Amino acid sequence: MTDFEKAKNYVYTKLEKELARNLYYHGIHHTRDDVLPAAERLAGLEGVLGEDLLLLRTAALYHDIGYVETYSKNEPIAVRIASETLPVFGYSKGQIESISSIIMATQVYFLDGKLIQKPDENDILQKIICDADLDSLGRDDFFVVCDNLRRELGDYGIKKSLRKWYEDEIVFLENHNYFTKAARLLKNDVKLRNLEEIKYLLHGQEAKLAS
Repeated sequence: MTDFEKAKNYVYTKLEKELARNLYYHGIHHTRDDVLPAAERLAGLEGVLGEDLLLLRTAALYHDIGYVETYSKNEPIAVRIASETLPVFGYSKGQIESISSIIMATQVYFLDGKLIQKPDENDILQKIICDADLDSLGRDDFFVVCDNLRRELGDYGIKKSLRKWYEDEIVFLENHNYFTKAARLLKNDVKLRNLEEIKYLLHGQEAKLAS
């Protein structure tokens, strides 16, 4: 019998002990306070129940555990750790394969100069986890979360001026679409407001540099 609570305790303990302290965005809070609750909320609105909900919640738990070993291309590491540990908590091979595919859906790709996620359009669980992963785009604390990501990337060698950061955020937000109806209803209005605020801030930054 699967034991989600024991899996959760394992993941949270590992993240607390082994994640680097300068993961200002991808710290344990991203999994515990952002992605898992968002996935559960969207699942409820999308009518996901039973074993599908278990698979989604477990994938949300494990989706960033690969950061304990590497910063880039961490999703395959997360899949490996899930595959090694979930049998201990009673998960079957088939369940682990499904969880692995949900985790891999959170990967971000460059396509035509744009950063995107590519979940299976026919897989509601993949679509939900992608929307949960980027839940903060449509939240009131967007700018706090954004600043944490900018700080984190700077520590890992990806440094950008504030102007460049704003420019890239505008492109990202303009090309981002939530995949589920529930996320679009809950998040789009605030996301658009955040986009307009960034444009306003960029205008101010450009005016400051021109003066």
